[in-house]
Amino acid sequence: MYLILKAALSGLLIAVVSQLARRYPGFGALVASLPLVSILGALWLWKDRPDPANMAVHLEATFWYVLPSLPMFLVIPALLRAGLPFWLSLLAGCGMTVVLYLALMWLAPRIGLRL
Repeated sequence: MYLILKAALSGLLIAVVSQLARRYPGFGALVASLPLVSILGALWLWKDRPDPANMAVHLEATFWYVLPSLPMFLVIPALLRAGLPFWLSLLAGCGMTVVLYLALMWLAPRIGLRL
């Protein structure tokens, strides 16, 4: 039952953001940019395992994993404005993000980051 509650609440959040973005693209973007998924994840993790050290590692790693995803939000609009179809732009943005994630995972231990 707990898993269903987590999934329903998380899915509801995505549905609300998409509905907001449909009517008010800027406001929808603002809500989507809030770290609501990260906060929900932290809440679920804390309920399952209330360990401050574990939570600190989780939230710090989340910060570092957000960074490689940020360029996608500039690349996809640039590709769309350049005339590329949506799905190709999305694929290119996601592909670039995967490459940046892999680069972060390679680089992190070399500079002392614990992810």
